[in-house]
Amino acid sequence: MEPDADPGFLTKRDTEVKLPQPTRVKNKTPAPIQITAEQILREVRERQEAEIRPPKQKITVPAELADYRLRKRKEYEDLIRRVRWNVSVWVKYAQWEESQMDFDRARSVWERALEVDCRNHILWLKYAEFEMKNCFINHARNVWDRAVSLLPHIDQLWNKYIHMQEVLGNVPAARQVFERWMQWQPDTQGWLSYIKFELRYGETERARDIYERFIAFHPQPESFIRYAKFEMKCGEIARARAIYERAADLLASDEDAETLFLAFAEFEERCKETERARCIYKFALARVPESRAGDLYRKYLAFEELFGDKEGIDDAIVGKRRLQYEEEVRKNPLNYDSWLDYARLEEGVGNEEAVRGVYERAIANIPQVDEKRYWQRYIYLWINYALYEELDAEDVERTREVYRTCLELIPHKKLSFAKIWLLAAQFEIRDKNLNAARRILCNAIDIAPKDKIFKKYIEIELQLGNIDRCRTLYMKYVECSMENCYAWTKFAELERSLGETERTRAIYKEAIKQPALDMPELIWKAYIDFEISERNFENTRELYESLLERTKHLKVWLSCAKFEASADYDIEELDENGKPSEEDVEAFKLRQLDRVQKSRAIFEHAFEHFRHNEPELKEERAMLLEEWLNVESSFGALGDVSIVQKKLPRKIKRTRPIASEDGTPAGFEEYIDYIFPDEVAIT
Repeated sequence: MEPDADPGFLTKRDTEVKLPQPTRVKNKTPAPIQITAEQILREVRERQEAEIRPPKQKITVPAELADYRLRKRKEYEDLIRRVRWNVSVWVKYAQWEESQMDFDRARSVWERALEVDCRNHILWLKYAEFEMKNCFINHARNVWDRAVSLLPHIDQLWNKYIHMQEVLGNVPAARQVFERWMQWQPDTQGWLSYIKFELRYGETERARDIYERFIAFHPQPESFIRYAKFEMKCGEIARARAIYERAADLLASDEDAETLFLAFAEFEERCKETERARCIYKFALARVPESRAGDLYRKYLAFEELFGDKEGIDDAIVGKRRLQYEEEVRKNPLNYDSWLDYARLEEGVGNEEAVRGVYERAIANIPQVDEKRYWQRYIYLWINYALYEELDAEDVERTREVYRTCLELIPHKKLSFAKIWLLAAQFEIRDKNLNAARRILCNAIDIAPKDKIFKKYIEIELQLGNIDRCRTLYMKYVECSMENCYAWTKFAELERSLGETERTRAIYKEAIKQPALDMPELIWKAYIDFEISERNFENTRELYESLLERTKHLKVWLSCAKFEASADYDIEELDENGKPSEEDVEAFKLRQLDRVQKSRAIFEHAFEHFRHNEPELKEERAMLLEEWLNVESSFGALGDVSIVQKKLPRKIKRTRPIASEDGTPAGFEEYIDYIFPDEVAIT
């Protein structure tokens, strides 16, 4: 022992727990016989020794009994001192004293326990049960009185107290307890217990009075429904109907009003009052919000299917569909298709206020992103709204206001819709307000100059015969869209239809001067066709020369050559007998020869171009020779097909490798290759 250590205490070294050193496993291979955890647990259970229990003692001498009681009381008292707050210890102590038939001591234990926790209703229940079980009725009644006075909101205490009085046959006392309970305004179950109590003893009038007090303290649909069903069981139909009517007047705006109206309608159905039931359904549908009227619509539809005519069934179906649309737009207010369907449904019903209400709610949901794909369906809401006001409601001023508000709402700097501008203008025209229509279209051109607006505005002015306005609009059109070949072409066609040849030519000249055109072939072809129709062949040749300077496309070469082959074809002057003169015939032959030479020269020029400048375009060169051969054949005796035949290629079928998108070989394909006489054939 250490010199400073106290012999009465253990040192740190003595209290240290020395764990055995872990054995190092040398052989980690699995054993041939494996033992599972289940086998280990079963073996432990089999080897477990039996529990050692103390022997039972038999007390035969009063002294031993007194000693046993003293010892047990001491144990309970010691336990209470340690855990005074533990209710179960008090209960066991009192029950033990009860088992010893010492009721005064048991009562004393219960009273001491209540001093510790008088708010614990379990203690009161067990205390009262102890008194009742041992037939101490007055003591039990005193306990119940104290309990319900201290804890008046514990329904179980009241029910047990009343049950005791009823078992004893003391009905007036039980009724007095109920009256004391009702002064505390219990929940629904307490009132119903009182009513059932009175009905058990046949006191119908008393039950009716209790129901009146019940609905006064609990003015809820369920309370009125219970009261009305009670009157129905008593056969008082008029009283039941009066109760439902009171409830409908009082609770029409309640959240659970749907339940009340359903019960009222079913009551009238059972009474064979079909018209009353229908009126109740319609009254309810007008008062209950559609978001909470799902069951109401379904019941109404089933009612009309049983008792109604076609009109009633249609109304019920419309109501059900209206509820579905309300649910859809509630979940997603930006679902414009649902809004459109909802509006069409209301239009079919024919209630103008309802239709306008739906449209106003729908157009209030403005798209949150200024992108055209989000605004397209939204604009259709405005269009349908305006068309409804114009065609169905026939309200011109409201229609004009709808169009005006829509045009002000659209962010025209980011996106615009030609359709709404045109519909607004067409509405003003139908209203015979031409100036207003022109103002709308002029604003549209200034704010959002779109092709559709220009086309429609020009069409309107052209129908009215305002040529100067059409010219002004076309000038604005081409000014806003210089690359638009359609605008240039239509402008020129307008002048041509008016016989303004010089104006038409000037427009075409200005058009082909533009550095960028969306469809240049369209404007060039129109200009060339115009000059040909005017038989101005020199201008046509100049146009072809200018076009060939810009592009060497095969179609341009062919068109130019065919033009030369067909120019000046007719004999213009005839004599008195309707026959051409000899001089005209000779001049025609000379012109025909000149035409053949010019056409042949263009073909040769084109062939040389493809041969030297674009030798890889063999297929285009072959097509050129085929057309050249056809033209030479059409010249008859003046043509020389041998010139072309010497240049015709030979077709050879070849194969070439093809590759997939990722560059890997994907096999071979056949193609037609052309071998021209001036090339060396590759075999």
